[in-house]
Amino acid sequence: MASSVPSIRTLSKFAFGGAQVLLGGGQAVRGGPSQTCPSPQLSCHNTTVVENLCCFNAPGGQLLQTQFWDAEPATGPDDSWTVHGLWPDRCDGTYDANCDSSRVYRNITGIIQNFGKTDLLDYMSKYWKDYKGDDETFWQHEWSKHGTCISTLEPECYDDHKQTEEVVDYFQKAVDLFKTLPSYEWLSAAGITPSTSKTYTFQAIQDALAAKRPGVTVTLGCKSGRFNEIWYHYDVRGSVQLGEFVPANPDGTKSTCPQTGIQYLPKNGGGGDDPAPTATTTIVVPTSTSAPGEPFTGKGFLNVEVDGQNKGCIISKGTWYTSGTCATISAAEAGSGFTLSSSKGNCGVVSGALTCGGSVSNPTGFTAVEGKLAAGGNAAWSADKDAKGSTQETVYAGADHSSKVSIVWQGV
Repeated sequence: MASSVPSIRTLSKFAFGGAQVLLGGGQAVRGGPSQTCPSPQLSCHNTTVVENLCCFNAPGGQLLQTQFWDAEPATGPDDSWTVHGLWPDRCDGTYDANCDSSRVYRNITGIIQNFGKTDLLDYMSKYWKDYKGDDETFWQHEWSKHGTCISTLEPECYDDHKQTEEVVDYFQKAVDLFKTLPSYEWLSAAGITPSTSKTYTFQAIQDALAAKRPGVTVTLGCKSGRFNEIWYHYDVRGSVQLGEFVPANPDGTKSTCPQTGIQYLPKNGGGGDDPAPTATTTIVVPTSTSAPGEPFTGKGFLNVEVDGQNKGCIISKGTWYTSGTCATISAAEAGSGFTLSSSKGNCGVVSGALTCGGSVSNPTGFTAVEGKLAAGGNAAWSADKDAKGSTQETVYAGADHSSKVSIVWQGV
């Protein structure tokens, strides 16, 4: 994309679609997050003069929720994309950047904490990751470069503005949008999963995502033929804080992936080729392939039950998940029981927690009790709370934690 860098505060007006859109000055009626914008127009579609840029995003009228897939080095969960940012593009494919030097902040974590948004900060710490490990600097960059260029986040758009509250709104909206765009899940549902051996076509990836957002395409980013970015485009009716985000086609030709031979590599060196359930958002109630009291055999899924009801499954690291791809687990006889392993490595109980990976040097000898997975002869397992959506929970051997679960086998 070409870049222009005028400050929103110094612009007086610009033209779009044959109409003048007035910027700045004292004419704007406030319409921040405490107010509803009357009959707001859809950005990038205006045909009349718009004076209130607290209710209309301009000149950055198209908003992009951008996501990363970092495999080398790996960042974020193995079964989720991560947040890159929320970007305001002009409606012609260009964009403004670093629009307000007076609002360049170096303490994003502190700002979010000051507004009591600990849940937001916790989520960002897991899903908004810097590949160099410096999340704070990454967040600072995204706000300074992109957030300061969103007109509806200007301080004057707020009634009784509290310093830096627009910063929190920026990160909250980026995260809220990201939660509605589970790229890993959508791709997996179409059979597009991380692999060290498979390759995919540009069209297959577009079709998989278009199945969830009909009528529009996305921008696909590749580096040396390796799939690593998705940009979801929106036009917005009203403000970023309270407006309606309407899926839109990209505001220019921006994809950098080849038409064929696209690699989608697994994170953390995992095989990435485990078969998944037919739909990653539906977990099938298991039918055990082993008689009670006998070892599990062959390959299967470890499904998690709460009060006898299926509530998700175990993924390749050994954690509990409700909306991702179940790990294919291999079971092998060992003495009077059996061992388990996933694509990450051997499974065992480490510091009381079910774990699969390189940290398990000596695999635990499991048994089955009445068709349920048991460690040390005890089929009770527990977690601090029930897994929900894309939030993973550690599962512990024994019933010492608040959420009581059992783990059953589904052969494949």
